[in-house]
Amino acid sequence: MRVVISTIIVNYNAGELLRSCVDSLLNCPLEIEIIVIDNASRDGSLDALQGLPCVRIIRNTTNVGFATACNIGARVASAQFLLFLNPDCSFKPGALAGLLDAMNEDQSVGMTGGFITNLDGTEQAGSRRAVPTPWRSFVRVFGLGRFSDRWPRLFFDFHLHSQPLPDCPIEVEAISGACMMVKREAMQDVGEWDEGYFLHCEDLDWCMRFRQKGWKILFVPSAQIIHALGVCGRSRPVFVEWHKHKGMIRFYKKFFRHQYPGVLMGLVVVGVWLRFGLMATYYSARRAGRALGFGCDE
Repeated sequence: MRVVISTIIVNYNAGELLRSCVDSLLNCPLEIEIIVIDNASRDGSLDALQGLPCVRIIRNTTNVGFATACNIGARVASAQFLLFLNPDCSFKPGALAGLLDAMNEDQSVGMTGGFITNLDGTEQAGSRRAVPTPWRSFVRVFGLGRFSDRWPRLFFDFHLHSQPLPDCPIEVEAISGACMMVKREAMQDVGEWDEGYFLHCEDLDWCMRFRQKGWKILFVPSAQIIHALGVCGRSRPVFVEWHKHKGMIRFYKKFFRHQYPGVLMGLVVVGVWLRFGLMATYYSARRAGRALGFGCDE
């Protein structure tokens, strides 16, 4: 049978979650190939995949980052539709077919994403969202979204998960990079993932570029994906926060430099790094507390 979907999974010490992710794909009735790009994991997570059908493993000697690993996988993929999936995700029955059906409904759809939930079934914030412009991020950080009822355009929160779940696929500005299905034709038009990002914000970058090229992005509420958010990066939280904030600055400068005066963009950059300093201090203090036996566990 002809492969319909090529799934690219970037793995970095995902442990048992990687096998669970692959199993959820193998239970899908669609003809798929699974490409695992491993960024020099040291936890033995690949051992559980040995001998599985339709699974190809590419081992990087170093951690090259998420975007670079995605591009490596896409270059060897054979299908018309490419699914970029985190190893800490697993599909509910019918979810993969739902993403594919939504993709085929309209030729102008270039990307689809599903209803991404936490382990307890609640929707994750990044599942459907608007683009987090510097102003929208400012609104969220300082809790100004509470004024949105009075001034909705001014104090708009870019996360949409608090809104009612739609009953059919809807167009959105951005979805989560934890699960993205894209049309190969669209990717060839838009270009590969930006390898200037190491971890975080590369998904927002891609969504921006898809929309700039006229491709629609759909959120498919019937396609449920469970995402164990943060599990893979839990052992190195400061490392993750560093790259997250570095990615934010790259994203802001790349897409909003001309909309914000130089001084204002400078203030945005300072604010991002101040936020990183606070997060790094928090995680360092929590680790020190655990070491001293103060009970600061998750």
